[in-house]
This record gives sequence, C-alpha cells and structure tokens, in this order.
Amino acid sequence: MSAPELAAARLAICGRVQGVGYRMFALRVATELGLVGTVRNAPDGRTVIVTVEGPRRAIEQLHDRCWQGPPHAAVEAVTIEWITPSGRYHDFRIER
Repeated sequence: MSAPELAAARLAICGRVQGVGYRMFALRVATELGLVGTVRNAPDGRTVIVTVEGPRRAIEQLHDRCWQGPPHAAVEAVTIEWITPSGRYHDFRIER
C-alpha cells in the first residue's frame, strides 16, 4: 500500500466490552476489512482500545461496525482519533 493510501487511527470502545469476546470480534472484523494493528483491554475494565492501519475507508467501516460488537456487548461510545501511520504492523493481533 502506498503512503498516501495508508491511514491510521486509535479507537476507544466503551461500555460492557470486556469479558464478552469483543477483542475477538474486533480481530475478525479488522481482518475481514484487510486492516492491520492491535486490540487490547484498557485497565479501566470498560474500554477496548484498537490501534489500526490501512485504507481510510476500511478504518471508517471498522469504526461503524464497532458500535455493534459481539452478542453480549453493550457499546456506549466509540471514539476515533486519527494518528500518523507507523507502518510497523503486518497483521492484526490481540494484545494481552
């Protein structure tokens, strides 16, 4: 992917999103959209953080789908912060 096509963002998904399979959901959706990056639980117990790189339109689609989440999730907010792409990701992974 050429530099102009590459975008990056950090998404914070808040609500009942830990302990309900949200990280696996994010992994599946990001991979389906061809994105690379990471997903992890934040220490507050109610936020999941996604750091992602890829085409801007795919990141926007991920943002939209993050509102849904897996069946037992209750998403209250999804924020997106556009950041500078690092180019360091080669796949999408769950961080522990």
